[in-house]
Amino acid sequence: MSEDIDYAARAHDVLGFSRWWLVLAAAGMMAVVGPYQYVWSSLRDPVAANLGIDNATLSTVFTLYVVIQAGSQFPVGWWRDRHGPRTLAILAAGLAGGGYLAVSVATSVWQIYLAYGLGALGVGIVYTVAVNTALKWFPDRRGLTAGVGTMAFAGGSAALIPYVRANTGPGRPVTAYSDVLQHVGVLIFVVVFVGALILRDPPANWRSTDTESEGDTERQFTWREMIRTRQFWLMYVMFVAVASAELMLIEKVVSYAGTRSLTVTIATAAATLLPVASAMGRLTIGGLSDRLGPTTTMTVTFGLSGLGLCGVVAFGQGGIGGAFVASVVFSVFFSSPQYTLFPSAVADFYGDTHSSANYALLYSAKLWGGVFGGTITGAAVVALGWNRTFLLGGSLAMLAGLAALALHPPAEPAKER
Repeated sequence: MSEDIDYAARAHDVLGFSRWWLVLAAAGMMAVVGPYQYVWSSLRDPVAANLGIDNATLSTVFTLYVVIQAGSQFPVGWWRDRHGPRTLAILAAGLAGGGYLAVSVATSVWQIYLAYGLGALGVGIVYTVAVNTALKWFPDRRGLTAGVGTMAFAGGSAALIPYVRANTGPGRPVTAYSDVLQHVGVLIFVVVFVGALILRDPPANWRSTDTESEGDTERQFTWREMIRTRQFWLMYVMFVAVASAELMLIEKVVSYAGTRSLTVTIATAAATLLPVASAMGRLTIGGLSDRLGPTTTMTVTFGLSGLGLCGVVAFGQGGIGGAFVASVVFSVFFSSPQYTLFPSAVADFYGDTHSSANYALLYSAKLWGGVFGGTITGAAVVALGWNRTFLLGGSLAMLAGLAALALHPPAEPAKER
């Protein structure tokens, strides 16, 4: 297909308005559901105190969230590719907004798990709908637009954290979180519902010109065709490796700092800057990948992320607080773009017609990254010690960067008869 096609003008002809409004709507939806992932650590203690239970009883809530949020995306993506995003997004408004409202009035542990699980399903729907809106409407700027959406997922949480902590921290009544959750729940419902009314998918062959023959059009792989290519499985292993390293750092950075000669202030600074670094990395590197290509960008960024983890160990061991925080920020800045680079690579390799289902299958690798980054590295800390465990994570990220050198577009499968 010609590189000179004006996709912006073609999209405007179809939509009647700029395609950037779709990205803005998708980013707004991502921003309001991000707190499910990034703010739970600030909510767990007051929720447990209000229920009169030990906060360890709620530890599996976050695991449940990761499993449902990541595991729901393939069936959601499959449906969206066939029926469009609107119905799903309206359902997500009720689930994600209602999940927080239900948590705010829950009176037992099982109600917390049920409410957060339903909210996680809503988050999974929003994530799939938002990321793939960019892939479908922006074949010329996949990295940048996917970066905008995934940046909002982390950045929106960073904006809400001060509000949540100010109303749930020390000195506040244990029931104060209820009002916080109700306000955020209503905000989620309104923003996601409005976004659902704006989003739509492009019609079939909207990128084709009258002069293009059938043989010139881009091959569109189904998920069954995709999983028969070695490129998919290589990316799957890479995704697991990078996600493992990043999730290990996100979950354990405060605990690791506590085992070194670092102050509570340094640990808090590192944890606070994590979502900011994640958001900026996704946007900046996503835009860069549109010029360099996603696979070349993976080689550089994943390698730098691994080096950053090595720096976390070196400066943590040396008790150099400022450099420790900088290394944490550096590592996450270069690992978080995986959520921008992988969807772009999937669309480049396999087309955008089935991109929702195709990327959802790859995104399921986050499940294994969560298991490794949490449970397995927890055991590794006991067996190997903190430094070796973090260096193992750094090595995994660097190996993923090297593996990206072997990524090339797959050969086209035989067309289904």
